[in-house]
Amino acid sequence: MPEPPLTLTDAALNEIESRVDDTVSNGKQIRDVLAANSKGGPYNTEWEVEAAVEALHVFGSRWTIEILSTLYIAGPRRFNQLKTLLSGISSRTLSDKLRFLVEEELVIRQVDDGPPVRVDYILSEHGITCGRLLSPLVAHLKIRNGSVKSK
Repeated sequence: MPEPPLTLTDAALNEIESRVDDTVSNGKQIRDVLAANSKGGPYNTEWEVEAAVEALHVFGSRWTIEILSTLYIAGPRRFNQLKTLLSGISSRTLSDKLRFLVEEELVIRQVDDGPPVRVDYILSEHGITCGRLLSPLVAHLKIRNGSVKSK
């Protein structure tokens, strides 16, 4: 069953749309700086495609955004707490994804020797930054697909 749309005031929706527009403008300016300094022409297609593939490798797989969002919203969590919060994820998948996110330096695996030994998973500064960069994209997509509406 589809989730009901989030209803915002006109002012709140306009603010979100304005900030998304600012992000789009900033993205174009960043891309222009990269292009001006690119080897082999104003836009190095090979470099840009490789960068996009790298980003999709990290953020395009199932559960990655869910895990990062959960850690952002709920704060540091132990493995079983994450498993409970992420309905439907298997222990094996969660273990694999957490290992991957630690390798990508998006999540910190903090071990307290105890006793008992405790392992907490914490969003790194890099993970927080990536989440903040993804937020405008998520907002844009939610508005576009009708998941966010004004009153």
